[in-house]
Amino acid sequence: MEHGAEGWRAEIAAAAARLVVEDGLEYGPAKRQAVRLLGLPARTPLPGNDELEDAVFEHIAIFCADTQPLELAALRSLAARWMERLEPFRPHLGSAVWRGSATRQSDIVLELFCDDSKSAEIALIDAHVAYEPRTVHGMRGDTVEALSIADFCPELNTMVSIHLLVYDHDDLRGALRHDGKGRTSRGDLAALRELLRSPSP
Repeated sequence: MEHGAEGWRAEIAAAAARLVVEDGLEYGPAKRQAVRLLGLPARTPLPGNDELEDAVFEHIAIFCADTQPLELAALRSLAARWMERLEPFRPHLGSAVWRGSATRQSDIVLELFCDDSKSAEIALIDAHVAYEPRTVHGMRGDTVEALSIADFCPELNTMVSIHLLVYDHDDLRGALRHDGKGRTSRGDLAALRELLRSPSP
């Protein structure tokens, strides 16, 4: 049966949602891999992030309703502990752990807004925390430095990857704007603590 563009976007969103939930992929890579898995041309129109997010929550509700809330709470608790440690660097939680779609496969993404771009790295060295520096796409599509660490999550009994994205302090301006649904893409420690008190996604 042939699909129109809208039908294929829905198919891509459903396939990508499974990759996000089960494999911990971020939205962009999940959509591109879904296109390949479905055997579609590389230029096939992709679903928007809002459409994919709806599909992610639908997948969670159908397949992971019993386990995902506890896994999300565990990851948010681990994120809060690191945000407390990194409080001088104005940490903000982003990605699936903030949005509420994370599972035990998901990484934690913390965005740091530093007066000195090297200060967070120096703090990790001083605390004898092993990390791997790399470059990733930032919140505006440009490249930013990321410091990747791993920590044990006792609630999940597994190691979790935590990526610290290092921004300048000035980048915090505009970073907390709301989207069309009234949500922000990231939240500070106070906002995360509020989510932990009221843990529904």
